[in-house]
Amino acid sequence: MIDRYTLPDMGAIWSEENKFNQWLRVELAVCEAWAEEGVIPQSDLEKLKHASVDPLRVKEIEKETDHDVIAFVRAVGETVGPERRWIHLGLTSSDVVDTALSLLLVESGKLILRTLSELEQVVTDLAVKYKDTPMIGRTHGVHAEPITFGYKMLVWLDELRRVRARMTSAVESVRIGKLSGAVGTHANIPPSVEERALSKLGLKVAPVATQVIGRDIHADFLQSIALIGGVLERHSTEIRHLQRTEVREAEQPFGEKQQGSSAMPHKRNPEKMERISGLARVLRGYALTALENIALWHERDISHSSTERIIFPGACTLVHYMLVLMRDNLEGLRVYPERMLYNLHMTGGLVFSQRVLLALVEAGMDRQEAYKLIQKYAMQSWETGQNFADLLRQDERVMNLLGESGLREAFSLEPHLKYIYTGFERLGVKL
Repeated sequence: MIDRYTLPDMGAIWSEENKFNQWLRVELAVCEAWAEEGVIPQSDLEKLKHASVDPLRVKEIEKETDHDVIAFVRAVGETVGPERRWIHLGLTSSDVVDTALSLLLVESGKLILRTLSELEQVVTDLAVKYKDTPMIGRTHGVHAEPITFGYKMLVWLDELRRVRARMTSAVESVRIGKLSGAVGTHANIPPSVEERALSKLGLKVAPVATQVIGRDIHADFLQSIALIGGVLERHSTEIRHLQRTEVREAEQPFGEKQQGSSAMPHKRNPEKMERISGLARVLRGYALTALENIALWHERDISHSSTERIIFPGACTLVHYMLVLMRDNLEGLRVYPERMLYNLHMTGGLVFSQRVLLALVEAGMDRQEAYKLIQKYAMQSWETGQNFADLLRQDERVMNLLGESGLREAFSLEPHLKYIYTGFERLGVKL
């Protein structure tokens, strides 16, 4: 991943140095397991524990071997003595690569989940802060009925909790290793060594495997990341809409020295939210590639290998960056309650049409008759700009059934906000 979207914590996980260190962890765990089985002398194991790996040396050897794992084994072997013969005993390349990949994915997953939790807290704080701030709810981009900005944030919180639950499950699923040799039959490395080594690494044992761990597990992991991206894109798209000049109910932070356009000094663009929307598309592409990687030939081919060098570090790095970007921008989100209230009432009361409809039905009018009546005045108000309530007051049927007090009650915000707190209670958010 390019430096622009790589934050230090995730970048360190996916560095070449860390990758080779994880490969070495796997090799040494297997050596320890062989020693416990009585195959490797304890004296040799103690010397092997001092083995190290130099990424630059691996690259030098790879120019000759054209095989990164062979180059790695040779480079590690150069850092110890004759006991190097025990390194990679009974293993195939995929044993090391796949098991180490699981270690990297678990470590990345933990960082993603921790950042997700931080974002959840920011959204929770917004939900509580603006729980009583009325605004218009929109469907199809058109005014529908009143909600509160806090309720909008509460829906976001629920979505974030769902993707966190999926990601938690995916991290647990990928917490799995495979050390069963070529084609997975344990012909050259017994199950006991696999079980001992993976236990030391904190991984579960793949019950059965080919030469690789089944790629449906990895596809699940990347789809979980893509779903996080999809939810972040939904939230960023909402902020982009709310920041439109015609709406201007909320906007991303704008720094004192920030410049929004090279040509137009007045511009305050939602460029960070647009960035999140764009990067979410990349995550979906990575997830699609992971799905394509499931169908390997026979006991394995390596058509997946080249793609995974891109999609795993890329997806983990991007989603972490997106989560941090969204967290920081929501912490500084600019919210304009007065503008929300202005927009809520800008249609002259049309957003209360359903409350009037229900009031007429409860007062005895046929629903279809009431709907057509209300729609007639609503369309007149829409097209002429006349106040909706004033138009209704001119209709004898409406006033006979509702009266002025009933009409005023239908145009009250209170019924729309009465049960807003139910969602907070259901999600366990303290007010």
